[in-house]
Amino acid sequence: MFIFKKSALGALCLLGIAVGVTNNVIAQKASNPTVYADVPDLSMIRVGNVYYMSSTTMHMSPGLPIMKSKDLVNWSMVGYAYDTLAHTNELDLINGKSTYGRGSWASSLREHKGKYYVSTFSGTTNTTYIYSTNNIENGPWKVTSFKPALHDHSLFFDEDGKAYMLYGSGRIMLAQLNSDLTGLNPDFKPQTIIENATAISGTDGGLPAEGSQLFKVKGKYYLFNISWPKGGMRTVIIHRADKLTGPYEGRIALQDKGVAQGGLISTPEDKWYAYLFRDNGAVGRIPYMVPVTWENGWPVLGVNGKVLETLDLPASKGLIPSLVASDEFSRRKGDAALPLIWQWNHNPDNTLWSVNARAGYLRLTTGRIDTSIMLARNTLTQRTIGPVSSGSIAIDVSKMKDGDCAGLLLLQQRYGWVGVKMLDGKKHIVMVNGQTKTPVEAATLPLTQNKIYLKAECDFKNRTDKAYFYYSLDGNTWTLIGTTLQMAYTIPHFMGYRFGIFNYATAAVGGYVDVDYFRISDSISSHN
Repeated sequence: MFIFKKSALGALCLLGIAVGVTNNVIAQKASNPTVYADVPDLSMIRVGNVYYMSSTTMHMSPGLPIMKSKDLVNWSMVGYAYDTLAHTNELDLINGKSTYGRGSWASSLREHKGKYYVSTFSGTTNTTYIYSTNNIENGPWKVTSFKPALHDHSLFFDEDGKAYMLYGSGRIMLAQLNSDLTGLNPDFKPQTIIENATAISGTDGGLPAEGSQLFKVKGKYYLFNISWPKGGMRTVIIHRADKLTGPYEGRIALQDKGVAQGGLISTPEDKWYAYLFRDNGAVGRIPYMVPVTWENGWPVLGVNGKVLETLDLPASKGLIPSLVASDEFSRRKGDAALPLIWQWNHNPDNTLWSVNARAGYLRLTTGRIDTSIMLARNTLTQRTIGPVSSGSIAIDVSKMKDGDCAGLLLLQQRYGWVGVKMLDGKKHIVMVNGQTKTPVEAATLPLTQNKIYLKAECDFKNRTDKAYFYYSLDGNTWTLIGTTLQMAYTIPHFMGYRFGIFNYATAAVGGYVDVDYFRISDSISSHN
């Protein structure tokens, strides 16, 4: 079992700040997107004056992140619902298998009678999972699971005390869970409550209605879905009913900038918002908050059908250091944990990494032969952020073996990395550009020292989506190496780009590298 720890590193935040002047007093307000990073498939609850949010991280471990905020803008990581979803060839990255773009998908976060629940489903295991805890910030989480995987379901506790799931794509189904949430109630046959939820948006082709999230407000049921008309944009559609089983009537709720998929949240002051996200190129799917008013029993999203740039919410305090953060890998004696900002690419082999083997360093040891970086285990990752960001590492490569490759990765299907390759007893600085089906070793230089500094810079402004790689021999003077990586958000990986620290073997096992630090910044060099 690998250990992740909480970090007293501040709040997870957006990067945009709107500034206004009122009565000669400068007032700062939040702006959209509220989080300029990959936090898709949001599910959100409010407990008193505190908000909690879950999201999707698919093939990453630990998974199903839980975040906390007091203002809907500044968020902090508090934990994960699971360390390991399951052990399969695909999730463990063994026998040539992987589960990029799958793992666990859209979650549903709920509070019911003082207990917290978050559910998800996996196409990898064809299973629905329900995690529960009495302490959402500290756990532990208990899991129950059952087959099949209920697609994009919404967990819902009705006032009769019974638990349900609404799920499906196009046709929306309703199932009742048994009392201990370990499976479907055999006495309640799943039923269709909306035969064609997509029809209300006039969709002919494209993405059928999915992403169900159900809410009950003043006695009425409101079901949020999205559709994606062919040739159009992601669209929010809402159906409402007086009974859980229907009949439901629907309407288009928002069709602007492709901001869609999510649900409703209210403040203690009874202000309402829709939490949604937008596909934003290589950085991933980024959250937006949209003001909601009520007219004739319907939630009305936006102002005149538009997503606002400026919000009547507190300004961001900065994205770094809680959604992403630097790590010097310094630990107190006996502390083997990693901060919550880190996730492994697939399930790690915990015998082959350590923050204690050498004080102040992360050690990554090879334990098997791999054919590509995409199949290599124990790549440690965290999100990139927009509009620009850079990550850098210092790495001791003195104990690498022939055939080993180690360094700093930008992880997606069209990846790129800068690092060190050991061949015939000699070390080489290399940059690999993997934006095509056949990766290209775009630069190779001799390395005659044991410590090297590596950096990757990401430019997501206006969906430029370009990345640049550097090396340094002293940590001060940086040299651009290789070719520019044209980043792209691809469905096979279904995730925004991540910084990754890696070490894998192609010839012999047992080599290792020691990483002195990882440092992240929200600025990059000037690129013409």
